[in-house]
Amino acid sequence: MKLNNAIVRILVSVFAIPLILIVSYLGKWYFTSFILAIALIAFYEFYSFAKSKNALINLPFGLIGIALIIVNQFKPFNDYKTLIIFWFLILLIYELFRNKESALLNLSLTSFGFLYFALMGSSLIAIREFYPDVDDLYNKGAYIIFSLLGTIWICDSAAYFFGTAFGKHKLFPRVSPKKSWEGAIFGFVFAILSMILFQKIFVDFLPLSTAIGIGVIIGIFGQIGDLIESLLKRDAGVKDSSNLIPGHGGIFDRFDSLLFSAPFVYYYLFYFGR
Repeated sequence: MKLNNAIVRILVSVFAIPLILIVSYLGKWYFTSFILAIALIAFYEFYSFAKSKNALINLPFGLIGIALIIVNQFKPFNDYKTLIIFWFLILLIYELFRNKESALLNLSLTSFGFLYFALMGSSLIAIREFYPDVDDLYNKGAYIIFSLLGTIWICDSAAYFFGTAFGKHKLFPRVSPKKSWEGAIFGFVFAILSMILFQKIFVDFLPLSTAIGIGVIIGIFGQIGDLIESLLKRDAGVKDSSNLIPGHGGIFDRFDSLLFSAPFVYYYLFYFGR
């Protein structure tokens, strides 16, 4: 008997959420490996988008570059500038001898995918490793990740349910016809309320104003990240980034908001959260 899609989504969540929380709490190589897997799989899904546009992304080169940047974020062995510069130089030389059509398109999409998933993914590592591995300080990074995950889920849920019930004004019909301004506003409000709640539960070491700021970031940039992925999927003519996760679509579908908002959260913490 074929299970209802909603039941499949719930079953997957029941198994996936505890696993995500565990690796987030453990941090270190556990969390780094988890984020690396997300970035690499999402890049592969992006690679499938590009094929629909007759672009031949350099898949091995992109995967290697993403892995180098993310691992370097956790255990630095070089500076970002050097890694990125030499990655681009070698990519250009490789494409010269690759003998594939549309070199300009190939180079552009390989570079975009590399930068998007490497830099967004490494920002999540930076958030988890924000506090030093001393006494109970290190666990604070895990609590911030918990709060981000919870806030994004609540924001998305509020935007969907309230948008479905009250949505009348289209938010971005060219990209996502079903999303509404009403849903986006409710998502924004609930993101802030969620971070206020999590400040009492998980991240009481952050000032309330900082927690509210993170809520504002997720309420705005988390939803923008979702729209950007929708833009890419619409251009590629696909509904989901893949069917890897039963009932949920692909990795990029599930983590688009988290990936896009991560750099904004990290730099906000860096400048205002200490």
